[in-house]
Amino acid sequence: MAKKEKALTESRFQNGQNIRYIDDADSVANRDSLLEQANQQQPLSSDNTATGKTKKYRPREQWRNKAEFVLSCIAFAVGLGNVWRFPYLCYKNGGGAFMVPYVICVISAGIPILIMEAAIGQHWQTGGLTVWNNIAPISKGIGFGSIIALFLLNAYYIVILAWALLYMIFSFQSPLPWSTCGNKWNSPYCQTIVRVNETNRHFIVAMNQTASKKYDSTVEFWENRVLQLSDGIDNLGGIQWELAGCLAIVWIICFFCIWKGIKSTGRSAYIIALLPYISLFSLFIRGITLPGAWKGLEFYLKPSFAKIGDPNVWSDAGTQIFFSYALALGCLTALGSYNPFQNNFYRQLVFVATLDSSTSVFAGFAIFSVLGFMAEMRGVDVSQVAKAGPGLAFIVYPQAVSQMPMATFWAIQFFLMVLLLGIGSQFVSVEGFITAIVDMFPGYLRVGRRREWFVGITCFVSFLIGLTMVTRGGIYIFQIFDYYAASGMCLLFLCLCECIAVGWIYGIDKFMDNIKEMIGYKPFVWFKLCWKYFAPTLTAGILIFLLIDYKPLKYNDYYEYPSWAITLGWVLALSSIIQVPIYAIYALITTPGSLKERWTTLTKPTASPALPGANIPMTVTGANVA
Repeated sequence: MAKKEKALTESRFQNGQNIRYIDDADSVANRDSLLEQANQQQPLSSDNTATGKTKKYRPREQWRNKAEFVLSCIAFAVGLGNVWRFPYLCYKNGGGAFMVPYVICVISAGIPILIMEAAIGQHWQTGGLTVWNNIAPISKGIGFGSIIALFLLNAYYIVILAWALLYMIFSFQSPLPWSTCGNKWNSPYCQTIVRVNETNRHFIVAMNQTASKKYDSTVEFWENRVLQLSDGIDNLGGIQWELAGCLAIVWIICFFCIWKGIKSTGRSAYIIALLPYISLFSLFIRGITLPGAWKGLEFYLKPSFAKIGDPNVWSDAGTQIFFSYALALGCLTALGSYNPFQNNFYRQLVFVATLDSSTSVFAGFAIFSVLGFMAEMRGVDVSQVAKAGPGLAFIVYPQAVSQMPMATFWAIQFFLMVLLLGIGSQFVSVEGFITAIVDMFPGYLRVGRRREWFVGITCFVSFLIGLTMVTRGGIYIFQIFDYYAASGMCLLFLCLCECIAVGWIYGIDKFMDNIKEMIGYKPFVWFKLCWKYFAPTLTAGILIFLLIDYKPLKYNDYYEYPSWAITLGWVLALSSIIQVPIYAIYALITTPGSLKERWTTLTKPTASPALPGANIPMTVTGANVA
């Protein structure tokens, strides 16, 4: 590489960026001229001659070191799904045999799309919305779809953290309040767990069968004390102010994790990404030392290879990957956009993906060892106590913890882990949303303290939406958001569109060259095949299966939602999906020229990598459709 080209490459992604896009056709001499202009300019400012005032524009930040980027990715990717969803799916879909479709989905779609999303952010140095306009204006709807799904996800996901915080507060009591009956929230049918030994096992099993109308004290604490559950979504009731207070606290924590941009995000990641592993490891050690633990581990891992041919198994494996890696939300693009241009994200993200999947497997040992202990106490099969989602975190696991020695300590440890895992995913998700909007309006939101105000407004609006989910009927609304708003269908569709935009419209060979510019070599040819063929085929296949296999939402398999609630759910789901075709049609209609000329314009990159220098007017090639 010539010295001038090397100097350009090394200096074009420095701190302080008023981005000037350079066309691929620009000569090296012209690029050097632009670089010289940039170096001679002062830090960003915009003169307002009418008022005589000068606005100081905040430069675009970069990570202080590689560790902040990696830890932020870990905090984002390693979340609650690793603990309460993957282990359940593993046992449900053939135990150890589930790892076959899971690993195939990881190497064919999960890791390739993970790398692709971070790569485009680092290459164009912009967030998850504007980057798609740079790749090809016709694909900008992907960005709109992603930020809508992300906003909805942020609004409801944090409610889980409010529940976890309230449980952690209750965990300081002894005995644990969910371990006893006779409280004001208990019904006459309340019963507590009875320890079983070999001499009375058959008696207890028979008693459990005859007492099927009894309600466990842990279930009653969850439904009657924490949720104060109403009889349906038509009866929302009042706000549960304890939960509302907890919701406000976790939103305040989230705000202070990101309000100063990636400076605060990076610092927060050191704590929030690493501490959950300490809790998870201690819970694992405690779990495997409990009686019955090996029974649970055998249930977790015992392979049933006959299930590999079941389409549901492949669907669960694929959707788990997209949930666990948090693909199609634009957050990885946002995190990558703060990297230096020549950062080797390729190795970093392979490490992040490996750690994420390994954490899922390891969490299964911690969870199922305790479930084996639970089954041993109750004298039942592990399948009768195994649950996924909130049922595991707020019913089954607290129930088991209450029977352990030092129950208070282990309850605090567990809910602290849940809280840290959730807040890590939450604050990075909100940062991804903020980055996307700020990069769309940099001239307005990077002035003064407007970004901080925008972060605060975003958190407050999301908090108001979340208040509907801490009412007596809030769990019904929460489940609608969880089932539809950022569902597998939404994420799979957006990932499919991403692969088409990069692999087919932008051009896979050009994308491979872009990666070589950043890391110094092209990725293994396997990734090229995945981006263009394997990943879109796999996502399309799973998406079609999910649509065919769709079943309306129910709460606890008995409460059927009214038709208007199901319609609301589909509106939430389509609000992100429909952005892709609507924006493509809008762009085709509003772009001048013949249909062929419009297509050519809209499928041509509008910008090459940015030259962050100073106050150079932005110029781009092609159409920059609003």
